Amino acid sequence: MLDEEPGRKRSWQWVHPIVAQRLQKGQFCTLYKDLRRDPMKFKNYCRMSVEAFDHPLVCLHPDLNFMDTRMRFCILAEQRLIVTLRFLATGNSFASLHYEFLLGISTISGIVCHTCKVIWQRLREAVMPTPKAEDWLRIAEGFYQSVQFPNCIGALDGKHIRLKKAPHSGSPYFNYKQYFSVVLMALADSNYRFVIVDIGAYGSTSDDRIFSASRMGEQLQTNQLALPEPSRLPGSAGLPAPFVIVADKGFALSPHLMRPFPRRDLDDRKRIFNYRLNRYALSEYCPQSGEYASHPYR
Repeated sequence: MLDEEPGRKRSWQWVHPIVAQRLQKGQFCTLYKDLRRDPMKFKNYCRMSVEAFDHPLVCLHPDLNFMDTRMRFCILAEQRLIVTLRFLATGNSFASLHYEFLLGISTISGIVCHTCKVIWQRLREAVMPTPKAEDWLRIAEGFYQSVQFPNCIGALDGKHIRLKKAPHSGSPYFNYKQYFSVVLMALADSNYRFVIVDIGAYGSTSDDRIFSASRMGEQLQTNQLALPEPSRLPGSAGLPAPFVIVADKGFALSPHLMRPFPRRDLDDRKRIFNYRLNRYALSEYCPQSGEYASHPYR
């Protein structure tokens, strides 16, 4: 029996009576089998097809499967994955998921954290392997075909992920947008797929400082990313040019990182260069300044 709070008597033991009805009334127990029989409803609910769900489930099952005990039935691997997907896809709070799945809030918190960790450990090499020279060449070909920017191996930017201020954390998480956040720094290919990510930097830190301090930035500066050898630009007979990452003006220029020209004294050649470089961004181009304005949904 759980310890009782002073001056308060509990009317229930071990679990709340509502939570005790999980196997009869919980959303997973009442919907899962029916959803699998309707692929469209399943995709709408989980944000992935039945086949896409089953593939990672097989890989994750050994780490998500637990034994029943004499005190309670375990939470199935399928339910653990469904709960995590619902949290990631909808942004519902743990309290909201508590009433949907009839699981304790602390239990849901543990499930989501553990499942996300297992997903990263088990599927990282399959979904986001360390790029090799041939992978960079394929990415560069994609950028040249889609936005006519040669020798480009990725588009780099940071995304602020809003969070609640942690107790006694001070101001490191408070960003220039006036809310608390951590930063997702990501390198993406021409199809908007992540190639390399760095997650968890303080929201108050600038994108350039985050990138420079990240493992990705350190490997780029020390030539450890297995980049292809420099090659001549299409239609050029000049010296071979290095393969580069494109980024906005918040990053510092380097041999392997290209940023737009400053808006002052732009001639036609610089405007065209900025246009080509910035076409990867979800933003609106301004011919007068030669730059892109921030998109409201970025």
